[in-house]
Amino acid sequence: METDEMQAGKFAFPGPPTPPRVVSAFNDCINLSWSLPAGNGGSRLLGYILEKRKQGSNIWTVVNAIDEIIKDKKYAVRDVVEGMEYEFRVCAINLSGAGEYSNASEFVFARDPKKPPGKVTGLKVIETSYTNMVVTWTKPEDKPGIQDEAKGYFVEIRRADWIEWSRCNTTPIIMTSYNVKGLKSMDMYWVRVIAMNDGGESTPEELPNYIFAMPLPVRPRFTNNKMKSLMVVRAGNSVRIRVNFEASPRPEITWLKDNVPVMKHVTISNSDGASQLLIPTSERSDSGIYSVLVKNIVGQETFCMEVRVTDDPKPPGPVELEESVPGTVTLIWQPSPDEKRDDRLHYTVSKLDSTNHTWTTVADRLFNNRFTVCNILQGREYHFRVYAKNDMGISAPSESPTWGMAKKKEKIVKIEPTTKDCDLQCTPTFIVLLKPQTATVGYECYMSCAVKGNPTPRITWYRSHVSINTDTNYYISNTCGVCSLLILRVGPKDVGEYTVVAENSLGQAECSTVLSVRE
Repeated sequence: METDEMQAGKFAFPGPPTPPRVVSAFNDCINLSWSLPAGNGGSRLLGYILEKRKQGSNIWTVVNAIDEIIKDKKYAVRDVVEGMEYEFRVCAINLSGAGEYSNASEFVFARDPKKPPGKVTGLKVIETSYTNMVVTWTKPEDKPGIQDEAKGYFVEIRRADWIEWSRCNTTPIIMTSYNVKGLKSMDMYWVRVIAMNDGGESTPEELPNYIFAMPLPVRPRFTNNKMKSLMVVRAGNSVRIRVNFEASPRPEITWLKDNVPVMKHVTISNSDGASQLLIPTSERSDSGIYSVLVKNIVGQETFCMEVRVTDDPKPPGPVELEESVPGTVTLIWQPSPDEKRDDRLHYTVSKLDSTNHTWTTVADRLFNNRFTVCNILQGREYHFRVYAKNDMGISAPSESPTWGMAKKKEKIVKIEPTTKDCDLQCTPTFIVLLKPQTATVGYECYMSCAVKGNPTPRITWYRSHVSINTDTNYYISNTCGVCSLLILRVGPKDVGEYTVVAENSLGQAECSTVLSVRE
């Protein structure tokens, strides 16, 4: 008889086998296999010992009995609980004894084999650029016995001129969205997604149309939080208009001034998502309506801004005074030289009398060159100033001549009155007529006339033959025979013919004017 070959000297144990591989798994059995260890320790292998461990446990338990060494490189583990997750390891035995254990296997559930998952649904592209695209989908429905739950997903792409599909992720992803990178700008790509689980892979779900490697089409839209419609700039300063927008593909940008291309001294700067107009040194001729048109294949968007280049106005011309109705004085002045080129220029009138040494404003936002001041008392001196105002500031004043003289003290002589019958009654008569008016939308409009009559006539205002005496949109007054009407904010509805009717017991009189409104 001959003994087995043995290595002389100390014990020599075999090396670790390869980690056990799960061949199949069922509710009551898990089939495993492994490979020989790299070294047998100098003597033949007698068999293997297999151990298992539950998920979450630190204790390894022997699957086969000590006296029942596993002779083959595979084993069916039947001591399992359905639905429990296990991992396994194995060691080899030779004549010296048991060697080192292998690394643990992958975790495996004790359950019947899974069915492959169904196709994903709702596959779509939510974002694209010249190098990337983001795809999303909805996980397939779980139908026990027909299709099981998906464990992960693969995303594949194919260029339009290629035949083979390229898998974007080598390991399954668990999220239902994926960012595909490394695309070639403006190329066309087909996209599909495959669901997988332990039972296999699903049928691919493919997009019906190819995708361009470019940003998704977006209609131009301005993104500025607050975009002003009016800009007032002092002459000589710079004008800067900047608009932010989003649009895809990259749009064409056109700037216009009063519907014609901007002049050469205007600088236009465009970048992704923004455009800027710059006038380094502005002049009054740069005033106007500036518009920017952002246009691409999807649509277009326009933004307009009014730019007013102005300066402090020059003062009005000489001021003249005249008395049409006792107790009133009418100021008439020559217009400011800036009136013709600044349609927002208006006037303010201030008054100073001999008993009060403080200037007080009696009228503001006047768009004509005439104003009647009431409550002028005999025996006092009055001084008046007229200012021109615009969006930038106020001019120096134009002063009027002195109005009125203080009465000298006279000796009082008592004269016995003589009685004489005198009839002072008369029909109403307009001694100052209404004048044609032109007002700007959003500004005040003031119109007045003067009437006399005895008994004191009753005054009624009409607009287009409809009485407006009780209309709260109009401020109507009648002081010392001066009839006035004030419109605080003129609008297009105020256009029309305005008529004043004065009526007493002896008769009536009327005068009319027309109000025109400009934008």
